Amino acid sequence: MARLNGKVAVITGAGSGIGRVAATLFAAEGAQVVVADVMADQAASAAAEIIGAGGSAIAVTVDVTDEEQVNAMVAAAVSTYGGLHVVFNNAGIFPDDDGGILDTPPETWQKVMEVNLKGVWLGCRAAVPAMLDSGGGSIVNVASFVALMGAATAQIAYTASKGGVLAMTRELAVEYARKGIRANSICPGPIETPLLAELLADPTRRQRRLVHIPIGRFGRPEEIAKAALFLASDDSSFVTGSALVVDGGITAAYVTPE
Repeated sequence: MARLNGKVAVITGAGSGIGRVAATLFAAEGAQVVVADVMADQAASAAAEIIGAGGSAIAVTVDVTDEEQVNAMVAAAVSTYGGLHVVFNNAGIFPDDDGGILDTPPETWQKVMEVNLKGVWLGCRAAVPAMLDSGGGSIVNVASFVALMGAATAQIAYTASKGGVLAMTRELAVEYARKGIRANSICPGPIETPLLAELLADPTRRQRRLVHIPIGRFGRPEEIAKAALFLASDDSSFVTGSALVVDGGITAAYVTPE
């Protein structure tokens, strides 16, 4: 049986990378999917692919830092499909000038916090009333392994934003645990996405990341999407306030074998 039959799911950052793979997977598992992205053409393309494969999806253009647009995204889910059961707050950024605390410009810090932390907060804030009206649901937020440990290369704003997501998700989980809403985080390691490819175009920088992964490779978008599917579905019905680490062993290792 499809694991998301009868569920309505909103996915942010769903036009590319992990979000797009998750949108396709959720639809294949029976969900009616709201494909939300700041890039309208990418959202439309992803939704069209789902529909072409026999799934159900609509595209919504959203800037996750804009409360009005985030509220409209959730309203679109409810008006189109009659409710909301799953939110996968996946959208995020990692600017290339996000470095050490002395090097990162204040405007970069602010932008990262706006998208990575405030954007998740707004997504949760908009989703909760709709989920309560729908009889409950599952919120899945993307944090990072760097929310649990320091990064090998300095990225102060990204790390701080993801730590905030982790703490906020725990708080949300406790607040709504007896109201039928679960909230969990995923903590990915480095994943082979267009964003990572751009950031690690320098072979030296890429190798510096790779050497810290015990499994010996970067993760794949579908590996994070499958983790999100587990947390979104009733398979994880007794899981809330958790951080699911999908990092190839990075956080488990003191040293990496050669």
